[in-house]
Amino acid sequence: MYEAVVIGASAGGLNALSKILPALPDNYSLPVIIVLHRVRESDDFLSRYLDKLSSLQVNEARLRESIKPASVYIAPAGYHLLVERDKTFSLSIDPPVNYAIPSIDVLFESAAVAYKDKLIGVILTGANADGSSGLAAIKEYGGLTIAQDPLTAESTFMPAAAIERGVVDNIIGLEKIGLFLKEISDG
Repeated sequence: MYEAVVIGASAGGLNALSKILPALPDNYSLPVIIVLHRVRESDDFLSRYLDKLSSLQVNEARLRESIKPASVYIAPAGYHLLVERDKTFSLSIDPPVNYAIPSIDVLFESAAVAYKDKLIGVILTGANADGSSGLAAIKEYGGLTIAQDPLTAESTFMPAAAIERGVVDNIIGLEKIGLFLKEISDG
């Protein structure tokens, strides 16, 4: 049914991702594509750290790379990550969106066009409104939208902004998001 998961996070996102990714089995049927706000000068620590926690392979997304199941892709620092209609990645150095590069909205909106109603969008902890417009696009195309329960977020603003916008199908506590993603991909 679903073909991909996109996840956006900011402040507190590393902790949130370190709880979600270990819940996904090594044969997880969907690709997971992540934007975590970070500074342009960041190295590959994020992908290396999450790769050690996850049974799925975690790498930074590369230009024109084909998106494959059972893989986790991280937006590289300093670039917007986009999903093309042919299910490959493109990178952009356009100006920041919602003060962020990479921007969650840029990823979510491009993935919504590529995957339409076969996409799951997840907005996690964060300190700005990035991701709300992207979740709206996912919902508009018929995809499934999820927000971390703000009560379980280190920074409540981002999930609360999406919830207030009225574009969230499911509000789920951090400890249960990974299990929910596993179960929904099973059938």
